Amino acid sequence: MSSHFYAPVKEDKFAFGIWCLQNRGRDPFGDQTRPEISALDCIKGLADRNCYGFEFHDNDIIPFGASAAQSDAIVSGIKKCMSDNNIKATMATTNNFYHPIFKDGAFTSTDPAVRLFATQKVMRCIDIANELGSEIFVFWGGREGVEVDASKDPIEAFKWFRESLNFLCNYVRSQGYNIKFSLEPKPNEPRGDLYLPTVGSVLAFINTLDHPDMCGINPETAHIKMAGLNPYHEFAQALDAGKLLDVHLNGQKPLRFDQDLTFGSDDLKEAFFTTKLLIDHKYAGTIGFDCHPYRTESNPWDFVDRNLRTYKIMQEKVKQFNENNEIQSILKEVHGASKNLQGSLSKFTPEAATKLKEMTFDPTALASRKLPYEKLDQLLTELILGVL
Repeated sequence: MSSHFYAPVKEDKFAFGIWCLQNRGRDPFGDQTRPEISALDCIKGLADRNCYGFEFHDNDIIPFGASAAQSDAIVSGIKKCMSDNNIKATMATTNNFYHPIFKDGAFTSTDPAVRLFATQKVMRCIDIANELGSEIFVFWGGREGVEVDASKDPIEAFKWFRESLNFLCNYVRSQGYNIKFSLEPKPNEPRGDLYLPTVGSVLAFINTLDHPDMCGINPETAHIKMAGLNPYHEFAQALDAGKLLDVHLNGQKPLRFDQDLTFGSDDLKEAFFTTKLLIDHKYAGTIGFDCHPYRTESNPWDFVDRNLRTYKIMQEKVKQFNENNEIQSILKEVHGASKNLQGSLSKFTPEAATKLKEMTFDPTALASRKLPYEKLDQLLTELILGVL
């Protein structure tokens, strides 16, 4: 089938981190392998591919330490580029991890001056995000952790983290900005351990904030697999809690360093179920990609095209799955048992508890029910491979 068939449209709501395109192929063991792309060229290139938006760190577009006048001039140029190319700034975040000042954390540094500097830097980035129309502001705590547990009490660190987020929530409210915060979990790297490693830990932390209604989650495929967990389940937990504000799709080999591979490159079923979850449950946010062109890649734009194309193909596969008679017949069968008992636990009453105590069950008969899950899995395999 022609590549045009899977071409992105604005309605897909695709967004790409411009930091991914600015990755020049450098890694801890080798220098860059391709030239840098300017922020404006990143934005124009994404617009040329019908991307709905772009995502950015403050220092992706504005150099660290730039003056207010320099910052204003750059932001003005970005706004013109967005207008000229019909593209949105869908998500903003702050680089509170690169400069040596953040070597022991930003919001969780043991030095209150560093915590104040980090919070000030975020406030300035929030102002820029608002000016560019971003409604999602992500916090990835890349330095919020430790290598040496003796260095800080995690209870104190969570308190410092909470103080900064509460302050920033109130700053957004005081300014009247239409911005929500999205926390991005990751188990480790660059720190030995990071304080918010999973979706569940972020959900628990959000509930301790002054304004939990302003905060949600930005789960990333790679970060989830670094923790040995299932992205389908982690994305679902955030969605079920009403906290899935943004997503970062990519590929990752389990339990390795953060690889940010092409979406679907390591596990097609994982990519399928992530796509299916977002479609079936009518996720309305942007489909964000945090994938980095490989060190061997000479043309980052080919890399972008492959990621968007894979998602479009998975959209089609989800439609085929949901319309396949054999697959749907199996699902109807396995979910149709004891239909008269559906919803029995949806509401507690003393009468319902008494009734449940009096019910009788036949464990042997219930255990004998056939569940053709392996057949279902094979049908999915054949569907993805184009055989079914």
